[in-house]
Amino acid sequence: MHPQRIMVIAGEASGDMLAAEVVRELRRQLAPSPSGPDFPPRFFGAGGPLMAAAGVELAFDLTQHAVVGLVEVLKNYAKFRRLFNQLLQLAREREPDLIICVDFGGFNRRFAHAIKQMVRRRSGPFQNWQPKIVQYVSPQVWASRPGRARKMAPDLDLLLTIFPFEKAWYAARLPGFRVEFVGHPIVDRHFRSTAGALPSARPASRSPETSSPPSVVLLPGSRRGELTRHLPVLLGAWKLIRAAFPTATATMVLPNESLVPLARNLMNGQSSGAPAILVGQLAETLRTATIALASTGTVTMECAWFGVPTIALYRTSWSTYQIGRRIITVKYLAMPNLLADDVIFPEFIQQDATPDRLAAAALELLRDPARRAAIQKRLAGIIASLGGPGASRRAADAILSL
Repeated sequence: MHPQRIMVIAGEASGDMLAAEVVRELRRQLAPSPSGPDFPPRFFGAGGPLMAAAGVELAFDLTQHAVVGLVEVLKNYAKFRRLFNQLLQLAREREPDLIICVDFGGFNRRFAHAIKQMVRRRSGPFQNWQPKIVQYVSPQVWASRPGRARKMAPDLDLLLTIFPFEKAWYAARLPGFRVEFVGHPIVDRHFRSTAGALPSARPASRSPETSSPPSVVLLPGSRRGELTRHLPVLLGAWKLIRAAFPTATATMVLPNESLVPLARNLMNGQSSGAPAILVGQLAETLRTATIALASTGTVTMECAWFGVPTIALYRTSWSTYQIGRRIITVKYLAMPNLLADDVIFPEFIQQDATPDRLAAAALELLRDPARRAAIQKRLAGIIASLGGPGASRRAADAILSL
């Protein structure tokens, strides 16, 4: 048996983590053994430092180029086109048996389509390359432009979802499309660190009635554009919070070291009362947090896991916002709110995301322990709906079943 060739593509910090987890599980299951493959699989593609640490040979670090919004993508079109073509050429040269596209919906959806078109054009008696293509994490087609699902289905052999409602959403519209709910990887990441208890079965990490000084966590996002737009607002809100609670402390958590210089520059030399900056220590920080102020991205689910009452914000370019407000059909942007179909985390979007409004919402939470306790109880129910531990194992099992 020849070594299995597995191509993996992830373009954001959260996808890099998710891809690394499933690669490690696939590597474990495909390790050479008397009853298994003769050779270990070879992983290659594009992603970030976590994928590299998991043993993926990276053509380049795609996570360094992540942007959000149609206008931002168009501004970087030439760069993304070059990276896209480079990966397409890599796939053509190495002919992987399996291609795993992790999150990064717009890029990966087009990449899967290009691969399938290439394979169809090359079909013939001496053209045996027929790669299986998997998308891990569904694009949010249920939130906007649902027609994308119908275009995506012919190009994918398997779609793995991490939220329980997604499989039913696809089944109602595309019954022949193979979709599997594998659970949310957040459960695996934190299950052991909480003594094997889901939030619904364990006490809150910090009692809402505590008299200790408040601990505020600032989570501006994982992309440079998000930091540029969010951090000044968050710093302004923190200044107002600290004026009301002089003993409060603030910590900013960033996903990687590359964002630290930008964050320090945006802080403009602030020293007295400035937030401490940590890299990659999100779980440890949230475990003792009183509240968080966070971008409406993946990190809101981390806040939900640790039962941290959170103020969510998002700001983007004027053009992207105008497009988004016309095509997005869901009522909320923060995933805990979507799962609850209610406002658990107050959301402040675009012009509503001001220091005054964020600070006012944060101060309401800090002054109301009973409300924080009620939020923690609701968050525990949301986390319980995500399934038990083993998301990466279930994802690997579904992939290997192909």
